[in-house]
Amino acid sequence: MEINNNTALSRVLTEYAPAQEKKENNNELGRDAFLKLLVAQLENQDPTKPEENGEFIAQLAQFSQLEETQKMGGNFQQFASAFQSTQHLQATSLVGRPVHVESDFSPLGESGAISVLADFDSAVQSASLTVYNKGGEIVDSFELGQQPEGKQEFIWTGMNANDERFPPGNYYFEVSASSGGESSSIPTYLSANVNSVTIEASGGLTLNLAGIGKVAMDDIIQIN
Repeated sequence: MEINNNTALSRVLTEYAPAQEKKENNNELGRDAFLKLLVAQLENQDPTKPEENGEFIAQLAQFSQLEETQKMGGNFQQFASAFQSTQHLQATSLVGRPVHVESDFSPLGESGAISVLADFDSAVQSASLTVYNKGGEIVDSFELGQQPEGKQEFIWTGMNANDERFPPGNYYFEVSASSGGESSSIPTYLSANVNSVTIEASGGLTLNLAGIGKVAMDDIIQIN
């Protein structure tokens, strides 16, 4: 099932609403059958060698434990189903919103900017951001200066030095850092809009990101 707008909420609610309780309870039938067997056992026992009370109590205890286990299993399944339904409903609110995913490219539209999250595993003395077009040509670059450890956000407006907007399309980003005379490439997480959400047959969620494609929900590190 693919969700591409909020009008799909009612469809999701209908499909994933908790099932109504069955009129016939299988546990009740199991209890009746057990009691019938117990009565039959009492009626047909050898009068000269009656069963010990402890044996009947043990049988009752075993049945009670089995019944409680079955109830717990049913309750857990209901909880899991309700939790999954809540996740699916929440996913509909992501449509049209930007999220961050690990990638080296992201689309630039007619308007808006691209957010770049650079993940520094330690503080660096200097860092730089370079932007390439799909042909591999450098279109923009920035000196970022010293950066602390952790994820740091930088915004690329998509405008050049003359305040003119770059053509729409995919642009590639590279963040490099220098510390102690050594240079390294820094992992980047770029923003992209969610076009739709797909609910897989397994119950998992896949986000369809503009310009990037399908990305598992678990791979999203930030929702804006």
